[in-house]
Amino acid sequence: MSVLRRAGQNVRRWARRVSVAATFKVPMGSWVEVELSGAWTEQTQASGSSFALGLTDLLRCMDGMGKDDRVRGLLIRVRGSGGSFASAQSLGRAIQELRDRGRQVVVWAESLNDAQYLALCGADRIWLPESGTLFLMGVRTERFFVRDLLDRVGARPEVVHVGKYKSAGDTFTRGSMSEEEREQVESWQNDVFEDLVHSISEGRDLDETSVKARIDQGPYPAKAALAAGLIDELAYLDEIPERLVAGMVRDDQQSEGARHFQSVPGLDYFKNRVSDMAPVSLWRDSPRIACLIAEGSVQRGSGQRGITSEGTIQWLEALRTDPSVRGVLLRIDSPGGDALASDLIHREVQRLGKEKPVVVSMGDVAASGGYYMAAPADSIFAEVGTITGSIGVLGVKLNLSGLYERLGIAKEGIQKGARAGLFSDAHGLSSDERAALRQEMDAFYATFLERVSDGRNLTTAEVDSIAQGRIWSGRRAQAVGLVDRVGGPLEALRDLAKRAGFEQDEPYAVVMLPPTSRWTEWLRGAMSGQNPFARSQQGRGPRIR
Repeated sequence: MSVLRRAGQNVRRWARRVSVAATFKVPMGSWVEVELSGAWTEQTQASGSSFALGLTDLLRCMDGMGKDDRVRGLLIRVRGSGGSFASAQSLGRAIQELRDRGRQVVVWAESLNDAQYLALCGADRIWLPESGTLFLMGVRTERFFVRDLLDRVGARPEVVHVGKYKSAGDTFTRGSMSEEEREQVESWQNDVFEDLVHSISEGRDLDETSVKARIDQGPYPAKAALAAGLIDELAYLDEIPERLVAGMVRDDQQSEGARHFQSVPGLDYFKNRVSDMAPVSLWRDSPRIACLIAEGSVQRGSGQRGITSEGTIQWLEALRTDPSVRGVLLRIDSPGGDALASDLIHREVQRLGKEKPVVVSMGDVAASGGYYMAAPADSIFAEVGTITGSIGVLGVKLNLSGLYERLGIAKEGIQKGARAGLFSDAHGLSSDERAALRQEMDAFYATFLERVSDGRNLTTAEVDSIAQGRIWSGRRAQAVGLVDRVGGPLEALRDLAKRAGFEQDEPYAVVMLPPTSRWTEWLRGAMSGQNPFARSQQGRGPRIR
C-alpha cells in the first residue's frame, strides 16, 4: 500500500510540474516582487485575503533567486510599520548576499521605520513618495509601572523571584526601572544601535559619525531624506517600472528584459520555483528537514495560541519517529511562560536530539522558558537584536483583600492544611508561605541551571554567573556561551542541512510546521493517505562556504 501511495504522489507531482512548466513562466530579466506589509510573520500566509511570505520562506525565496539566471532582481514594496530588529538583521544579510550574487535589489516604501531601514538600507535603490517619511530616530525601550495604580485600588502585588535581573515583576512592585533593569536594557540597546549605525554606514557609504548625526536629526520627510543621502529618489509606485526599465537599458542595451518591465509575484515564484516538490522514490519517502515554529508564550496543556506543551510535544515526537525527517530546525520566538511546560518541551527536544540533529534559530526573543526549550539543541543561532537568556524564575500573586474591602465584598474561606490558602487572592503571603514559594523556585532555578549546563557544556557555576534572570543580546549571548553563532533562519537551515548529511546542492524537502490550517492539513492527509508532513516544500542543498 505504501508503494501505491508513493506512486500516486509521484504521478500528482509530475502532473503539477507539467502544469507549472506550461503556465508559470519566468522570462529572462524578470523582477520578483515581494510586499512587506503589517507584521513580519513567521508563517507564510497564502489563504483568504492574506498573501505574504513568512520570514523563513522569504529568505529561502531570495536564496533561490540568487541561483536563477533568469531573475534580474528583487523589488520590495513596503507598507505599514511592521518589522523588528532581529528580523531586519536576517533580511538585511540576505539582501547583501543576493547582491553579491549579481542580482539587484530595489525598494519602494510608503515610509520606513528604524528596523525596516536597517534591513533595506543596503539595497541598490530606495524610493519614497514625496509625501513619505523616513522615521530614522534610533532605539527606545519603554515599559509601564502600575504600582501606584494598584495602591489606589487596594491591590497589593506579591512577587517572588530568583535572579537579581529577573525584573518582570517590577511592573507591579516599582514606580520606575531598577538599576539592574536599566543595565541590561542599555546593554541590549547598545548592541542594536551599534548594528543599526554600522548597517547604514555600509549600505549608504557614510562614515559612522555622520550616521549617528543623521539619526539624531530624524525623522526625515522624503525630500530631506534624499538630501541627506539616506534614499536615492522620490517616486510613486506607478513610476517604478519606468525607472527600472530606464536603468536596465543603460546597463544592458541588448537584453530582451531591458526593453520591458517583467515581474513575477514573490509568492508564486516561491511556490513554483523554490518550494516545488521533486518526485519521490517508489521505495522510500524523500529525505527532508522540518522547521517547527514555536511562537508565543509557553503554556501547559493544549490550545490554539502560543506554545502549548501538549501540541509541541506531539509535533516533536512525530518528527522524532518519522524516518524521512533527517533534521529539525526549531524556530523560537517566545518570552517564556509556564516553568513545567518549558521543562516538558525541553525533555522532548532532548529526546529528539539523541536521534537526529536539532538546530535552534531564535527570533526577536527567546528568553526564560524560550531559552529553556533551546538549551539541548546541537547549535543555537540568534541575531544581534534577539533578546535571550533571562535564566531565572518569577512568581506573582495579587492580594486583592483591599480592593474587596473598598467594593464592599467579603471573601471568606475554610481550610485544612497550613498552606491550603497559599494562592488565595483574599490575603497576602505569610512568612511561611513566602518561604515555601521561595523553596520551590530555588529548586526550579537549580534545575534550570542544570539543563543549561548540560546543553551548553558549562558548569552550573558558570551558568549561574550569566543567569540571574539577565537578558542578553544575541551578540553578547554568543560571547558568554549561550549562543553558538550570530545568524538567522537561513544560516541555521544551512547548518542543519550539513549536520543532516546533505551534500551541496542536494535536493531535500523543507516541512513548515505547524500547518497554517491544521484541519485542512489533516483532512487532506487523511484523504490522500499521507503522513502529517505531506505539506513539504522543496529546497536545494545549501552551499556551505
